[in-house]
Amino acid sequence: MSDRDAPPRRVERTDEEWRERLSPEEYRIAREGGTERAFTGAYWNTHAPGRYRCVCCGTALFSSEDKYDSGTGWPSFSDVLDPRVVATREDRSFAMRRTEVLCAVCDAHLGHLFPDGPPPTGLRYCLNSAALELDPDASVGDDTGNGPGASL
Repeated sequence: MSDRDAPPRRVERTDEEWRERLSPEEYRIAREGGTERAFTGAYWNTHAPGRYRCVCCGTALFSSEDKYDSGTGWPSFSDVLDPRVVATREDRSFAMRRTEVLCAVCDAHLGHLFPDGPPPTGLRYCLNSAALELDPDASVGDDTGNGPGASL
């Protein structure tokens, strides 16, 4: 990864610090790689405009403009705001081969990436609501810096 591809900042905390900052459900999903049940998360059927930020570090990751109804019961996005702040890696858990989606700033587990999304990207970022925080006041022109709950 070149400096040009590196995230604009890094947020690192101890396990104990993450537990203090997050709810038990947020911690289970974002820090332990869990998954919420389909059709139960706060954002699976949300249509409000804004930016979706990492629940752990507050980095803006996805825009409501790229959110769509995939019919899966999880918030789905066709693109990222800035490729420097979203990372992927191979996930072979549960005897499956998938692509895990993470916040590149703090390594929070967000969900999984699938190649069955709408044009023009053909991608579906299938995410857990508990790993996200909707910032309805953020406009399209905002940067990907600190947001609500992003005290460093």
